[in-house]
Amino acid sequence: TALLCLLHFHLDENGPPALFKVCLIFIHPQFKRQNRDYEKTRTRIMEIANYVDKFYRNLNIRVPLIGLEVWTDRDQCIISEEPNATLWSFLQWRQKLKSRKKHDNAQLLTGVIFKGTTIGMAPLEGMCSLENSGGINDHSELPVGAAATMAHEIGHNLGMSHDHDGCCVEATAEQGGCVMAAATGHPFPRVFSRCSQRDLDSYFQKGGGMCLYNMPNMKDLVGGKRCGNGFVEDGEECDCGEPDECTNDCCHSSNCTLKEDAQCAHGVCCEGCRLKQAGTMCRGPAGTCDLPEYCTGASPYCPANVYLLDGSSCQSGLAYCHNGMCLTHQQQCLQLWGYGARPAHDACFQDVNAAGNAFGNCGKDEHGNYMKCDKSDAKCGKIQCLSAAKKPKGTNAVSIDTTIRTDGVEVKCRGTYVYSTHEDQGDLPDPGLVMTGTKCGEGKVCRDRRCQNASFTELETCITRCHGNGVCNSNGNCHCNRGWAPPFCEKPGLGGSVDSGPVQYDSQVGLVVGLVFAFLVVLPAVLLLFYCYRIKTSFCHKWWSQREKNDNSKEVLPLRPNPVQNGAQPVNVVRPLRPVQSPHGAAQRLKVVRPPVATSKHLAPATTPPQHPQRLSPPQKPLPLNPVRPSTVRPVQRPAGPDACLQIFTDPYWLLQTPTEPYSGVTGVCSYLEGLQTYAAPCRPSR
Repeated sequence: TALLCLLHFHLDENGPPALFKVCLIFIHPQFKRQNRDYEKTRTRIMEIANYVDKFYRNLNIRVPLIGLEVWTDRDQCIISEEPNATLWSFLQWRQKLKSRKKHDNAQLLTGVIFKGTTIGMAPLEGMCSLENSGGINDHSELPVGAAATMAHEIGHNLGMSHDHDGCCVEATAEQGGCVMAAATGHPFPRVFSRCSQRDLDSYFQKGGGMCLYNMPNMKDLVGGKRCGNGFVEDGEECDCGEPDECTNDCCHSSNCTLKEDAQCAHGVCCEGCRLKQAGTMCRGPAGTCDLPEYCTGASPYCPANVYLLDGSSCQSGLAYCHNGMCLTHQQQCLQLWGYGARPAHDACFQDVNAAGNAFGNCGKDEHGNYMKCDKSDAKCGKIQCLSAAKKPKGTNAVSIDTTIRTDGVEVKCRGTYVYSTHEDQGDLPDPGLVMTGTKCGEGKVCRDRRCQNASFTELETCITRCHGNGVCNSNGNCHCNRGWAPPFCEKPGLGGSVDSGPVQYDSQVGLVVGLVFAFLVVLPAVLLLFYCYRIKTSFCHKWWSQREKNDNSKEVLPLRPNPVQNGAQPVNVVRPLRPVQSPHGAAQRLKVVRPPVATSKHLAPATTPPQHPQRLSPPQKPLPLNPVRPSTVRPVQRPAGPDACLQIFTDPYWLLQTPTEPYSGVTGVCSYLEGLQTYAAPCRPSR
């Protein structure tokens, strides 16, 4: 069998890259079909890997080949026509492989025709898991066919479910459809649907795929190093791909060297060809069981991803961290049924899963038969939920409702059954089974479809070294709380661990202070100004209006008092001022106010005053001096005679006043300011 390791590189434009190493297992019969020719076998595997690489580029994932191993004598695990038995046998063998060949995922190319129409099988969301990170694939004679099947099974490991109706709009059936379709054939699919992209994003957001962020050893790349393959290998400072596809401003694509004055060209800790400051967060926690990492200031790449050590408590003690995820029955019910779903009564798990059929079981045995759950293992069998939804999420999922009696009370249980559109075509173990790593009791987790004691010896040993001031990461080192320094959290410091890079909280202080200042000072000031401008009754608006009125008064008052006109009577006398006369043309900008037209008869004297008399308010206090040059002062020319009101009304110094005591034949009183005094004189409108 040939062992092929692939590096999957996830290029996320909005975040750090994720990558994973995949081992491809080529069984012994397939090696014999290649006439025991190692080079021929190696070439064929590389061809399959290149196709997988092309398929995953639609998701910004690269799949270079990093390892190859050939078994020339016999197969190392049970290979049969029963896909379920073959899968679990292979996954058990893979755990031994990981101890001698570091990898994150393994895929088996069998060349065996499975029962029914099944051509592959892989656990859902099994990526990075010691027990479930892998899959099996029926080997097609065509490399593109084998690659399509492998890409499909890897997709299941990454949390992608089968596409339902309406998902695949990226390719027509004549073009092969989409990779995650439930059934495939000629032509083979080459693209992923928008639903697959959504499933992948959801998987990463809840903490899945923690192993995908660790940089591999580029010395393991198969095929020899080459400038232009997009991977920085020994002797290269950078590699942005072929010259016609390179868009990196920091790298010479012709010889894979950095441009002048450039410190770096790749990596999340590289910005503008310069290394980011040490302590800059480069990978935030993806979930409650993940830990942050920080740039070191010496490398353009983020440190290897670390997360809480398996067995760490999460969800307020309701669950344990497992491979960076906090797995609970509640979470799985929400995933299957949607909003509002929750786990059913424990009696539901015990009663339904004791049946050992398609609707209640603890998985299948090596012969494909359903297994009954013991009472102690019931919470690791089929998930039982309570939900108001009509049916589970997914087009191929149906609800299995059961009502049981416990302690004299009827309890409703809702399970799920996922059927295939094609007979016996199940390339996915029952998604209705409780996920591996889920807490099933105090100190126990589901593993191999049984509720087993979890060994937390490593966690207990690590915790004692952290002096109560930190947690343990996946490397068994202390990740210290803020205020304590690694490695043992016993001395004052900034926090973090020896694996996470130096922590620098001050990098965010400026931003926080700026935001606080904007919300507490700038925003209230802007709102206050807006209130003063728009609300005429506000104190600010009145103050501003009075200020403008005072400024206008300074401009229009004459400089010196003039003799009192005949017939005029002083109304108010104030202290001497020297106001400035308004410039020429100001009168034309004012609206002319005409008095009402006089009647042919003389007006009879009124016996009562008007309801709303208007009087000119006397000045409350002296106006400030506003000295001007003498040449700018124009003497006031007062009109004379009873027909002069119209001219007076057009003069900015005169205001029309309603008389308090009417005069015979007089329609108004001309009230005006002259110098320092206010005068009122009877007048009649001009004809």
